[in-house]
Amino acid sequence: MRNEKDDKIKILMIEDDPEFAELLSEYLAQFGMEVTNYEDPFLGISAGVGKYDLLLLDLTLPGMDGLEVCEDIVKKYNIPIIISSARSDINDKVESFRLGADDYLPKPYDPKELHARILSLLRRYNKNGSKNEPQSDYEIKGDTIYYKGEALQLTPAEFDILSQLVKKQGITLSREQLINESKVMSDSSQKSLDVIISKIRSKLGNSKAIQAVRGVGYKLI
Repeated sequence: MRNEKDDKIKILMIEDDPEFAELLSEYLAQFGMEVTNYEDPFLGISAGVGKYDLLLLDLTLPGMDGLEVCEDIVKKYNIPIIISSARSDINDKVESFRLGADDYLPKPYDPKELHARILSLLRRYNKNGSKNEPQSDYEIKGDTIYYKGEALQLTPAEFDILSQLVKKQGITLSREQLINESKVMSDSSQKSLDVIISKIRSKLGNSKAIQAVRGVGYKLI
């Protein structure tokens, strides 16, 4: 966590173009942002992600695709992620958001726009100015979900559904989305979804934790 006496915003960048990384680093430094770049994604992942305020991530990286990096970091850390990529395929953009990225900035772009997006995202991500602190009673670590610090004993289907709701807490997810993005549920599991939601509520000890949105789906409140 950032020292309260240190006003600098610490940004982790994983970008294999050193000249582009240097350009962004020098520009953002004018605004009190300290950028640490890793050209190797494996080094970036092991760089102590939790000590940074934001991740700026390229997709085309040596040895590991940026989408894999995004997925790995989202599972382990609560950190805002901006994808910075020259890949223009709409599927890459959609997959980035599905995996948990917060913003997608296609290259080339003006560093001024990046600066503005960073400030906007940090304001929305944590209004009290601290960073990487859980914004709810839920935390996902690997294949375990913790509720108020206690590990929940969930079936694979319950884990799939609750993890989706945790990652999009406060946002209504359609029944189709919850089922289609589950690794263990089939397309014909509409009724099964209601049963799973009921069991999750029971394990949370809170029948109001997951709200049914009529005609749409569910959201975690």
